[in-house]
Amino acid sequence: MILIETRDGTRLYLKSWGEGRPVVLIHGWPLSADSWDPVALTLAENGYRAIAYDRRGFGRSEQPWHGYDYDTFADDLADVMAATGTSDNAALVGFSMGGGEVARYLSRHHGRDVSQAVLVSSVVPLMLRGDDNPHGVPQSTFAQMSEAMRHDRAHFFRGFFNDFYGVGWVTSPVSDEVLDLSWVTAMQAGLHPTLAAAQAFATTDFRADLAAFTMPTLVIHGTADKTVPIDATARAVAAAVPHAQLIEYPGDPHGVFATRAERLASDLLAFLGGSSSAFADLDAAPPEERQDLIDEVTRESLVAPKL
Repeated sequence: MILIETRDGTRLYLKSWGEGRPVVLIHGWPLSADSWDPVALTLAENGYRAIAYDRRGFGRSEQPWHGYDYDTFADDLADVMAATGTSDNAALVGFSMGGGEVARYLSRHHGRDVSQAVLVSSVVPLMLRGDDNPHGVPQSTFAQMSEAMRHDRAHFFRGFFNDFYGVGWVTSPVSDEVLDLSWVTAMQAGLHPTLAAAQAFATTDFRADLAAFTMPTLVIHGTADKTVPIDATARAVAAAVPHAQLIEYPGDPHGVFATRAERLASDLLAFLGGSSSAFADLDAAPPEERQDLIDEVTRESLVAPKL
């Protein structure tokens, strides 16, 4: 098991698969690096080096009392990159609260060694509802989540993952085993890190960090995401970062890494294999033709993966 030590002495678990250009995958709350496995495998098989790590307090990483804020999370990401020799032409891919690490790393560390950025179902730029963020999530919702976790965290996460993956009374985009695995992974995290990280992603305002997205940027989000509303996040990023390419997954929930694993991997390969220009025709294309354009670019990247 690979453990790296951060600047404050916290040890983080990481995995590195494949050889080639580095792609650093940052997981969401309350999961671990393993949630990226299907995507990481596809990246490694197509000529990339997929690097994923467990956030402090989660998975196999240590659970210190301090450090559950985005400045520290961004420093942890910088330390992971340094420890793995990720020193040039890297891509950062952040899912859910992991999008916050991407944003804060780009601003706090001046985008060092990053040539592309991807936000998937991300909390950026701001989750909390306010007068200037009417599409956000009410503070009362986060308060109820915190209270429920303090009372019975195991029970809370049983219900939480139903919305996370879009499970309904009749249909489910994922198997019961995926739900069970997610629950077990969530319970690996400490209660304090779980609560503190939730407070961080619920309240951190990343709007000032958006100016640091100067590189080609891809934003992916499900339109039926009940966990992280698309209007307050992905669509806001697309409006604030003119060169960002937004791909919406119609009717999809939050956990697209599981519900749409093949589509997500394909979209990432297409973006990584070229540049933002790979999707340049999407905005002008009618909605019914956009997936055909994405599929065409993806096929080209699969035939000739970038080594």
